[in-house]
Amino acid sequence: MEKCDPRHLHISDFSYPLSDERIAKYPLAQRDQSKLLVYRHGEICQDTFVNLPDYLPSGALMVFNNTKVIRARLHFRKSTSHDGVLGALIEIFLLEPAFPQEYQENFIQREKCTWYCLVGNSKKWKSGALFHDVEINGRIIQLSATRIGTHGTSQEILFEWDGGVSFSEILEAMGELPIPPYLNRRTEESDLLTYQTVYSKIKGSVAAPTAGLHFTPMVLQDIDAHGIERQEVTLHVGAGTFKPVKAEEIGGHEMHTEHIAVHRSTIEGLLRHGAKAIAVGTTSVRTLESLYYMGVLSSGTVSKVDAGMGEELHVPQWFAYEYDSLAVRLSAEEALEALIRYMDDNAIDVLQSSTQIIIAPGYEYKIVDMMLTNFHQPQSTLLLLVSAFVGGNWRSIYDYALSHDFRFLSYGDSSLLIP
Repeated sequence: MEKCDPRHLHISDFSYPLSDERIAKYPLAQRDQSKLLVYRHGEICQDTFVNLPDYLPSGALMVFNNTKVIRARLHFRKSTSHDGVLGALIEIFLLEPAFPQEYQENFIQREKCTWYCLVGNSKKWKSGALFHDVEINGRIIQLSATRIGTHGTSQEILFEWDGGVSFSEILEAMGELPIPPYLNRRTEESDLLTYQTVYSKIKGSVAAPTAGLHFTPMVLQDIDAHGIERQEVTLHVGAGTFKPVKAEEIGGHEMHTEHIAVHRSTIEGLLRHGAKAIAVGTTSVRTLESLYYMGVLSSGTVSKVDAGMGEELHVPQWFAYEYDSLAVRLSAEEALEALIRYMDDNAIDVLQSSTQIIIAPGYEYKIVDMMLTNFHQPQSTLLLLVSAFVGGNWRSIYDYALSHDFRFLSYGDSSLLIP
């Protein structure tokens, strides 16, 4: 497809009719019995997900996002009024840690921590702290929440508690798992299991990497039996993944920032496979493609490009297109090798940074050569990502899915895309 400036694309061109009955409100009883649409070099067929390994080339590398969804919704009530009427219900939705900034360090705090949060019913919370008593191991722990500042559209909240328990234990005891808003239902007990991948490990997401929800231990074993190497990355999915594109042109849309962590062994695995990978889900796609630009930033070869970096190696929203316009660019292997050197120079085994990359038609994929993904909302940045991958041919894929009764969005069916 001819290259274009994605900033001038009209989001209205990425729409399709998605009725409420097409949205899967619950997953299938057996994860791997969902439908699988296979798009291969322009041809489309369908199968059952359990047969996915049959479509994957032996000797390939498959990359999974091992993030785990946290119980990010916390409910507080303002102090009970003197006449016995319950105070207003205030919901605090955890977005990302403020201090300590590193997720795992934040979760093990035993007295206090701060988070950037969204606050529901905020107008009812005029001032002062909110309190909630939670029972942990037979003891009552009092958690307080105090607003201490603003951070863009979110608020910085200080949480304090007694009893010597970790913040992770508090979330497990009183938090609610945040299922997607378009399901239009409350979280149920079953979601605690079904809205996590079977390989989830690292707590931090407020939304699941849903392409991975179809995998079972049996499918993973079958992938191994087909001679396919598995590696993992961590991208903590933020609430911004549900942020609609409201601007007419996508140049007016601000992408959310997401935090990633990638082990040296995974980068070495990519190099062993010629810097090519099968990505499980759009979060793995964003991580892998961001690795290329992190390698570019670490190489010192971008002096002619204003990278607009905040933290070191952060990938700004439009950096990929600015860099790709240069006459001389690093190969994927060169970029990954530069990352290895950077990690050696800084004596680190895990690369931790963040990305704001937006992938849209006009983007040239560097590392991902096959993609497994669910079916995304109309006029979403995820649909733009898919369109870029299949050379703009997304509509034929979605028309097939609609006409063959595929289930859509987080708990819906999946597709294997081979451009």
